[in-house]
Amino acid sequence: MKKQEKTNVMRLLEQKNIPYEMHDYSESGAIAGEDVAAVLGEESEQVFKTLVTVGKSKQNYVFLVPVCCELNLKKAAKAVNEKSIEMIKAKELLPLTGYVHGGCSPVGMKKVFPTTIDETALLYDKIFFSAGKIGYQVEVATDDVSKIIDVSFCDICD
Repeated sequence: MKKQEKTNVMRLLEQKNIPYEMHDYSESGAIAGEDVAAVLGEESEQVFKTLVTVGKSKQNYVFLVPVCCELNLKKAAKAVNEKSIEMIKAKELLPLTGYVHGGCSPVGMKKVFPTTIDETALLYDKIFFSAGKIGYQVEVATDDVSKIIDVSFCDICD
C-alpha cells in the first residue's frame, strides 16, 4: 500500500482544524476534470477546477467552476468589478501561485487572491477541488471553504 502523501493544502486544512477527505486518483491516469469526477464516482457538478485570471487592472483573481462547465469571462469580470478578465498564460501559473497546471488549488497559493466559486457549489454539502498536486483532490464541506480562504459565491459559468 502506497504511503499517503500530504500536500500543503492538507497541512493548511489541518492547521485550521477543517475536516477534509483526501482522494488519490494518481494511478488512474485521469487528467481531464470530468474523468477525475468519474474516477472519484462523483457528479462532475460537484468537482471544481481552479482557474487563475488577470483583470484589466492587472489584479489576479481565482475562480472555481465545476469541471463540466466553462468560466464565463464576462460574468467573472462583473463578479469582481473588472472591465474584463482573461486567463493567465500557463507559464505564469507556477511562479504566480506555486502550483502547476492540473494541480492548482485555491488553498495555499503563494499570494492571496480574490476567489470566487460558482454559486452551484452551494447546492452541495461538500465540494471537491485540487489538493495542490496532480492526482490528489480534497473533499471539504462547502461551508468550511470560507474558513480557510476568503471566497464569494456568484454565477460565473456559461
